[in-house]
Amino acid sequence: MTRTLSPAAPVSPARFGHVQSSQAEKAEKEDKAENLRISEIFFSLQGETSRAGLPTVFVRLTGCPLRCGYCDTEYAFYGGKRLSIAAILAEVGNYAARYVTVTGGEPLAQKECLTLLKELCDTGYSVSLETSGALDVSLVDARVSKILDIKTPGSGEAKKNRWSNLHRLTQHDEVKFVLCDEIDYRWAVEAIREHQLDLICPILFSPVHGRLDPAALAAWVLRDHLPVRVQIQLHKILWGEGPGR
Repeated sequence: MTRTLSPAAPVSPARFGHVQSSQAEKAEKEDKAENLRISEIFFSLQGETSRAGLPTVFVRLTGCPLRCGYCDTEYAFYGGKRLSIAAILAEVGNYAARYVTVTGGEPLAQKECLTLLKELCDTGYSVSLETSGALDVSLVDARVSKILDIKTPGSGEAKKNRWSNLHRLTQHDEVKFVLCDEIDYRWAVEAIREHQLDLICPILFSPVHGRLDPAALAAWVLRDHLPVRVQIQLHKILWGEGPGR
């Protein structure tokens, strides 16, 4: 018995176009998932933390959900360019440095930052992350040194502190308070005592450049015998303010 096959239904141009469009959209999403918006990548001396003075490559990501009153990197809120993680690693590698700092803006605002941090560690760099503390740090690679910035009342963003992040810190990490005045100082002292921060990791006190006299801050710390490191932004002393420093 001979079977007669029915001719296949023709694919309409409209449907074919829809398939192509869906594939293009999928490819675009996958491409973006492997990219980050970068404000700048530059080589300088680390100006803060226990790594101050060390030659470091900085990868500054674009974007930040916070608006601290003393922010000195507002230019990183917008703009930048999209780079693949491979391109970022290649540019970082051009400087032949041991230390890399991923900063912002707020780097964790881009979820692909977690992949970048892992890739940097896998490549063999000593990596630090400068983060506001308003976003969850639980998924950050354990090899990364987290520099967690606890926002004081003077910043205008203290309500956004995610205190649960403190449970994710180890002696490998650091907590930083940027202080505008004595009110901020007293608030930070209370926070240290309440959360026993000195038992968790090193603590940094940093005066807002041009607003709080570093000598006054040093005097308060000595008077109160605080277990903290007073730091001044080395890069601003050397070169002043501006991108690429």
